[in-house]
Amino acid sequence: MRDTLPLLDNLSFPAIARTGLQTLQVNLTYTCNQRCLHCHVNAGPTRTEAMSDEVLATLYNVIDAHSVQILDLTGGAPEMHPRFREIVIHARREGLQVIDRCNLTILTEPGYEGLAEFLAEQQVMVSASLPCYSRDNVDKQRGDGVFVRSIEGLQMLNKLGYGQDNQALSLNLVFNPQGPNLPPPQAALEAEYKSHLAEDFGITFNQLHTITNQPIARFGSTLVSKGQFNDYMQLLRDNFSEDNMAGLMCRSMVSVDWQGYLYDCDFNQMLDLPMNLLARDRSHLSDLLGSDLKNNPIMTRDHCFACTAGQGSSCGGALG
Repeated sequence: MRDTLPLLDNLSFPAIARTGLQTLQVNLTYTCNQRCLHCHVNAGPTRTEAMSDEVLATLYNVIDAHSVQILDLTGGAPEMHPRFREIVIHARREGLQVIDRCNLTILTEPGYEGLAEFLAEQQVMVSASLPCYSRDNVDKQRGDGVFVRSIEGLQMLNKLGYGQDNQALSLNLVFNPQGPNLPPPQAALEAEYKSHLAEDFGITFNQLHTITNQPIARFGSTLVSKGQFNDYMQLLRDNFSEDNMAGLMCRSMVSVDWQGYLYDCDFNQMLDLPMNLLARDRSHLSDLLGSDLKNNPIMTRDHCFACTAGQGSSCGGALG
């Protein structure tokens, strides 16, 4: 499902180019056990798109032959791909750091017993969505009962050693604003999260990553229905910071969709804005073999202002 929302002038964002390729962010499937309001992928239980064995074989070839350092697995719920564990094991065997974009509730989903233990055994970095430390706000954004199950998932990970000083088992939480606002300062919010989660539930974690909501997919549609789309776009443009340009994730990361096609970021993937590589209309994983991507131009549109507004935003949190 591609995004058809209106965007402002697509020529106003500054031109940028790549520094190389460090991270492959792979969207394994749109299937998810949740259906969150802010999800820019429109993932959910009824989505069936998933990466095929043929595309996975190409992914393994790229991992084996390329100097990629990080494999960032996302979805949907990436763990719901039937070969999730095989993919993790292959990447870890090749020395890559693996990030699992985990919604936490999958850890207690029937049929996924032992998933938390597997992640710990493979020393997978867990990046877990938790848009607030209060039940009402989380359930409002992600569905009834999600908060309680998220807390249970975090406690499972803590018991396995995640979220401690042990850097081999990193547990990072992800915050998205509830509405058309920029995230608050990341450091202050992280301290607040750590205080509340430790006091109320005995939970510890490493870092909080604040991510600005992108004006696309479900969130963008909500903005349109409420007459807030243009105001939100203007908010992003008004808060543009040149200082954030150097740290944009698209400069060293490639987004791969479930069919193996390449994009400069996950958001461009949802907008069907393919990466411009080797003068092809639509580049594929196999095109990465023999390519270092340095100085390759990045496809931009006005939604890119979401990554540069205020303190900046990336899959690893604030940029400044």
